[in-house]
Amino acid sequence: MTHTMLTRSLSALLALLMLFAAAPALGEEGVQLSDGAYTPDGFSFSGGSGKVTISCPRVVVADGEATATLVFSSPNYPRVAVDGVEYAAAHEGDTSIFEVPALINADMTVVGTTTAMSQPHDVTYVVHISIGETVSAPEAAEEAEAVPSVNIVLEGRDRALPGLIWQSEMPLKYAHEFAVDYYEGGYKLLTIGDGNRYLVVPEGGEVPSGLDGGIRVLRQPLKTVYLAATAAMALFDALNALDVIRLSGTRQEGWYIENAVAAMARGDMLYAGKYSEPDYELLLSEGCELAIESTMILHTPKVQEMIEQLGIPVFIEHSSYETHPLGRTEWVKLYAAMLNLEGEGEAFFDEQAAVIDDLSDFPNTEKTVAFFYVSSDGSVVVRGPKDYVAGMIEIAGGRYVIGEALAADSARSSLSISMEDFYAAAVDADYLIYNASIDAPLNSVAELVGKSSLFSDFKAVRQGNVWSTDKYLYQATDVVGSLITDLNRMLQGETEGMTFIHRLD
Repeated sequence: MTHTMLTRSLSALLALLMLFAAAPALGEEGVQLSDGAYTPDGFSFSGGSGKVTISCPRVVVADGEATATLVFSSPNYPRVAVDGVEYAAAHEGDTSIFEVPALINADMTVVGTTTAMSQPHDVTYVVHISIGETVSAPEAAEEAEAVPSVNIVLEGRDRALPGLIWQSEMPLKYAHEFAVDYYEGGYKLLTIGDGNRYLVVPEGGEVPSGLDGGIRVLRQPLKTVYLAATAAMALFDALNALDVIRLSGTRQEGWYIENAVAAMARGDMLYAGKYSEPDYELLLSEGCELAIESTMILHTPKVQEMIEQLGIPVFIEHSSYETHPLGRTEWVKLYAAMLNLEGEGEAFFDEQAAVIDDLSDFPNTEKTVAFFYVSSDGSVVVRGPKDYVAGMIEIAGGRYVIGEALAADSARSSLSISMEDFYAAAVDADYLIYNASIDAPLNSVAELVGKSSLFSDFKAVRQGNVWSTDKYLYQATDVVGSLITDLNRMLQGETEGMTFIHRLD
């Protein structure tokens, strides 16, 4: 896949994050869609052998053009073609994920190439994405100092609930992937950037009559939670609320959070299967009241459906979509609202925000940094140019080279690009940081060169500036200041005293 093709597949997302007004997209049935992010009202597909399923969790409309996220339930699809144009996959777990131009309320043909057979084989699918309602884009507001962007879905959210009187909303400084609305009587409405809504019902309270069936109900007090979204554990720990996490989607040896490890060692927290294979019997026998999942659950919709058929609400965590490092940390306020711990959540967040404020005086070094890992198929997975990792590098005084090279924005937190495109973008980067929190750790620069001989040409390899993250990084949602400090030390030429990264020999 060429750089031009990648740019074309991502360019439709730029306008959303920059908040430019655009003409509405027009579907086959005449439904006009204003610029914004949508969760399809319906999705279907036909074709193939039936062994592979396709889902569509998200559609983004920008500049009047729709881009859909298509998730294949197999890791063996390196590319798809739409109207003769090929699009490369991003691989997460056992799935292949594509961002492709989309028709709304009309059939469209997608040709997927599978490598599951002895030879690559093309499979033709017909997909149909249904979106039935218009979400109006708000007028461009004056840019707030602290808030980097606006989620149009949240800005246009419906606060009206039958029998409840709205009082206020939770003030947020950086996060734009959730909102919390407060109602008389202790009720709270949690709205996520994908449009999903959750009504928190206070202890002893009744569910309002006539409540929209699409709103999931969370009853307080929450005492038994299944946590499959690893990034959220640190925030519950920060609230001193690990006692509500009875069931874990990660085994004890997979945790790097000391209190979580200790809880599992004591038996206070039990392993209940990973997100794609939960132990349904254990969820039932333990009286699970809520399953907190990462967006990976969208790739296994049948699992989510089964959990909800058991009467367990599924909450999908979207903190990885935040563009500012503190946006992820601010999700502590959302979990605090679930547990009536708003004071603790606010205090913890303010403490972390103060750390970032102290780091804001880091001088800009103009040194360039690439943050990546090499996938098993040889492609390179990088963080998007508006991702929180890119934000950390900028705050630390560096320049995230991938944003400059791609010259495009993306709603995705990670992008899969060819080794050739990565070479063009990062061959002259001052620093390479290998993302070992996702891939297996590297022990030496030689191991990196072993993944591709092209790395021998990289400036950072020749000058000994190849670094690697530690496995704990992905779970450290609560202490972003420490990573930014590490990055600044790296840019200043220091090699000691690091918490999350280390230099490779």
